[in-house]
Amino acid sequence: MNRMAGRRLDEIIPRCASLIGEAARERVRSAFFQESGPEEVIRVLERYAAEGSLPAYLPDLGLLELTIALIRDVGRSDREASDRREVNPSLTTVELSWKGLPALLDNNRSAAALPPERGEESVLVWVDPGTGEVRTETASPDVLLPLKIVLEGIGVRDAAKTGGVAVSSIEALLTRAAQKGLILAPSSKVKRNDGFPQGKQIGPEFLIADVFTLQWHITQACDLRCKHCYDRSVRPDLSLNDAYRILDDLSDFCRRKAVQGQISFSGGNPFLHPDFREIYRAAADRGFALAILGNPVQQERLQEICEIEKPVFYQVSLEGLEGQNDRIRGEGHFRRTLGFLDILREMRVYSMVMLTLTRDNMSQVIPLAGILRDRADLFTFNRLALFGEGKNLMLPSPEEFRDFLSEYLDASRANPVMALKDNLFNILHHQEGESFFGGCAGYGCGAAFNFLALLPDGEVHACRKLPSLIGNIARERLEEIYDSDRARHYRAGCSGCSACPIRPVCGGCLAVASSLGLDPFRTKDPYCFIAASGDAATREL
Repeated sequence: MNRMAGRRLDEIIPRCASLIGEAARERVRSAFFQESGPEEVIRVLERYAAEGSLPAYLPDLGLLELTIALIRDVGRSDREASDRREVNPSLTTVELSWKGLPALLDNNRSAAALPPERGEESVLVWVDPGTGEVRTETASPDVLLPLKIVLEGIGVRDAAKTGGVAVSSIEALLTRAAQKGLILAPSSKVKRNDGFPQGKQIGPEFLIADVFTLQWHITQACDLRCKHCYDRSVRPDLSLNDAYRILDDLSDFCRRKAVQGQISFSGGNPFLHPDFREIYRAAADRGFALAILGNPVQQERLQEICEIEKPVFYQVSLEGLEGQNDRIRGEGHFRRTLGFLDILREMRVYSMVMLTLTRDNMSQVIPLAGILRDRADLFTFNRLALFGEGKNLMLPSPEEFRDFLSEYLDASRANPVMALKDNLFNILHHQEGESFFGGCAGYGCGAAFNFLALLPDGEVHACRKLPSLIGNIARERLEEIYDSDRARHYRAGCSGCSACPIRPVCGGCLAVASSLGLDPFRTKDPYCFIAASGDAATREL
């Protein structure tokens, strides 16, 4: 007798069991007592389907469900690839003669809602090593390619060259396959420490980063003279050879930490660095995902970069409506930026618009978002940190900012371009019973956690918005800087937030607190209003 014989039919082939009558269910049950077991079940289903009394796809559906049941019996695999990627040992391929059968396994859908179609289809079945649940997915090219790369030991650069795509695109496919559990890979070592609070609504996805970003300000040269610029210091640019060394160091860091690397090129204006195109190409060749935080440029300059590798996003800045923006960034900047957004859309480059929030432009944020609705892919804001030229501007009061957050959150529900970034939105999410989002950097305050800022002269800072020097890449390796006590100090954040149950998705803003003359490691963000929700409310998390 096989091991499934004593189990209920609706546990083994639940969807099939719901489609067949009692007489058929009895014959299928009896098939489990025979030595052939699952094979005999399929033959019984084939006979009923051939009689026309049951759906013709029933035998294939039964095969898929039996495969799931058998794999579930084997159980989860906790084996993790120690230093290389491996295909999940539980992975099985089921060859079917009907398309769309995995959709029938969704309990929220009916067979009538998604009728299967005749046609060959391969379905992958495996145990998710993270959850222990059995998962299924149609074997599309994007799913099969990373499996082929791992099974055949194909180099990432070779795969990219063969497919005519960027190295980062192949790395992204491999990362997604690992996230699904199709591939076992070394787990990320960019993790929050065990002392971080983890409330009932905050899962591990906010504590472990799969991507590490280096925000690389490759030059101080800039074609603008913004009135809130936080750093106009004179810093020499690194040489091209130094840039190559940094890229190799970052690549080694990401390999050791088991994360995908991303570089966000900024400045000043990165396009004003004489070797920007060569640095960008070298970064693409090493497989990093690339982004640009810069000013509008001529379409020809953008095209040169896109021919190397299209950036995952290009971020520009606007500081309000036309009059307010041009007072801050210079006459004509608003219209140039809108025109550049049109170019980004034409070239299918994901566009982001960032606003630095002050008392003067706060009332213009939502109207500006309305203008950007059909022009940009994403719009958000950061609060001003009163450093550099920014010390001459003003922040709104905490009370004004609290009201603004509510207005922005309400408006964002009707305008899809409006994104959330400020950590304090998560206080509102908790008060309103909504799910948390990742906060400023995807993990609350990400200073020295899932990103670092690199300045032109090699200084490394925990966050670019405030003076937060933690090392110099000209004298130290990136891993040494990241693992230093100085970096850990910034990762720990404010001690005043340490007991807060939403700390993993918040932590306030160290830059704002510091710019107001406070010790950001001891005094929490003065704009925090979580106490207004009551201590009892926060304990419910």
